Amino acid sequence: MSIGAIVIFVIVLAALIFVHELGHFLAAKAFGIRVDAFKLGFGPRVFSWKRGETEYGVNWIPFGGYVKIFGEDPDGAALDPAGSDARRSFVLKARWKQAVVLSAGVLFNFIFAWLLYAGAFTAGVTASTDGFQQYASHLTDPRIMVTSVVPGSPADKAGVKAGDTVEGVISGGVDATGKAGPVAIKDVQDAIASSDGAPLELLTDKGAVGMTGVEGLVPGKYAIGIAMDDVAELKLPFFAAVGESFRYTLELIKETAVGLYQFVANIFVGHPDLADVAGPVGIAGIVGNAARMGITYLVMVTAIISVNLGVINLIPFPALDGGRILFVAVEGAFRRRIPPRFANAVNLAGFALLMILMVAVTWKDVAQLVAG
Repeated sequence: MSIGAIVIFVIVLAALIFVHELGHFLAAKAFGIRVDAFKLGFGPRVFSWKRGETEYGVNWIPFGGYVKIFGEDPDGAALDPAGSDARRSFVLKARWKQAVVLSAGVLFNFIFAWLLYAGAFTAGVTASTDGFQQYASHLTDPRIMVTSVVPGSPADKAGVKAGDTVEGVISGGVDATGKAGPVAIKDVQDAIASSDGAPLELLTDKGAVGMTGVEGLVPGKYAIGIAMDDVAELKLPFFAAVGESFRYTLELIKETAVGLYQFVANIFVGHPDLADVAGPVGIAGIVGNAARMGITYLVMVTAIISVNLGVINLIPFPALDGGRILFVAVEGAFRRRIPPRFANAVNLAGFALLMILMVAVTWKDVAQLVAG
């Protein structure tokens, strides 16, 4: 993984954390709740400054951030209705206001994704033609694009990259697709599958790339380890871009929530699958690949990560926003406050479990990186 990919990842992560915490910050301020700190990162301080009652700053460890809201982790002063700042304590505000403050970070992540998509669709983005048939008049430069490359596959070893354009296959010195004009994805797949292990050349926009198909990547067929899609350049008028990006964001939220539900359900039946879960190292690789494919790809991937961050934070698990919202809902239903010591202990335990999961996923990411 290059230094550039790591730098881009840190910038993207900082932007997403800033947006999330900004949601909490603005909602708390809107309800007159005291905000003591707004920090990006954890650990030792890089720099900080104080404006009004709030200390702003950046810390060295970039994987996180926080807004310190008076009374969110209640202590004696925050719980005392007669205290000097009681009217500005989070825990003493109406429970619906508490819920709004807790959910504002997630909402801002979703809004941020919507704005990123709107900008990408307005500026122009490479998009799958299957998903945008209603905008056929706005699609230009149709082509077959490599969307992913299997690590260690013939294509990977030959230097094929995601984002390359596929124009055909040469086998035995002749066009194996049997087409004089533009080829289809199936033509390319059939030509590779029928090569029977003989050397071939994949024709791309970067030239002819020599390799040999292997068995095992696709059951019963020879393959070179690439996924392809029919794409074109999509550029929409501003208002159409805003509407389409809203629909696209809602669909992504739905798909992410369903996928997360299935993952959690598999944990409870004893079949958790960490293969599709990425930690900081895996996400850094994804962001780096997107950056190499162009700024619009990076914007789209950032939007996807923002939606994922928002959906994950809605899980009713201690230490996450969803867990805190659940506590507020329980307090509202039973009309009594959960003991602060118990709530703080549960949130601390939840945070510890999340850190263990992050370490496990990161270990998996590093192992895959070394193996690749």
